[in-house]
Amino acid sequence: MTDRLKDRVALIIGSARGIGKGIARRFAEEGARLVLADTEDGAGQATADELAVPFIHTDISLMADAEAAVALALKQHGRLDIIVQNAGIYPWQLIENTSADDWDRVMAVNLRGTFNASRAALVPMKAQGFGRMLYTSSITGPHVTSPGHGHYSASKAGINGFIRAAALEFSGYGITVNGVEPGNILTEAIELHRGAAYIKNMEDSIPLGRLGSPRDVANAFLFLASDDASYITGTTIVVDGGQLLPEGNDFRLLPP
Repeated sequence: MTDRLKDRVALIIGSARGIGKGIARRFAEEGARLVLADTEDGAGQATADELAVPFIHTDISLMADAEAAVALALKQHGRLDIIVQNAGIYPWQLIENTSADDWDRVMAVNLRGTFNASRAALVPMKAQGFGRMLYTSSITGPHVTSPGHGHYSASKAGINGFIRAAALEFSGYGITVNGVEPGNILTEAIELHRGAAYIKNMEDSIPLGRLGSPRDVANAFLFLASDDASYITGTTIVVDGGQLLPEGNDFRLLPP
């Protein structure tokens, strides 16, 4: 612990499990004062209890919920320095089987949620002349994709475009806007829903030979939230173990 976020107030949306929980733990280690938000009340409250911080039920697709979460941070701590919008959904669904309602729900959480978080946090950050807006994007969409992830890919590519536009518009207010693009991260959901064969296949496709951990992603968020990244805005950090690098499957150097 080096107190890189000492006394900074951070609202983390989508913090009940997985990557979001990893971000919350990492920020707490570095001295941040947290407010956690999620739609999963049980798991979200458990994470908040573990870290002894407030929790609020938040559906980030709703502007009223985004504003309520920001209001709680202001009520608890008097300011808001960092917002992390990590909430996202990724149902597996071929495009030919995706209804308009299915499409709209993914966009509402992933992409509109990014907008909602920004608009809600902008008011206090603009007033105080400082802020860090951070978003979980993905390598899926901006760089790669796979069957069944049409809506998810589109939403994540949209997040990257929004990050650049918001960074430009908010730069005069002392606010930076950045994101992290995780690759395959070993979370509870991956272990539960994908299984050992999927995990092994992914490991074989990653040059570093393993899936990432939530802490790997959290460390990138920590950097972007800290003063070390004060001159960085409008960009994303890829955290994928080198997954994007190979031209094909046969990439490992074999001994003679």
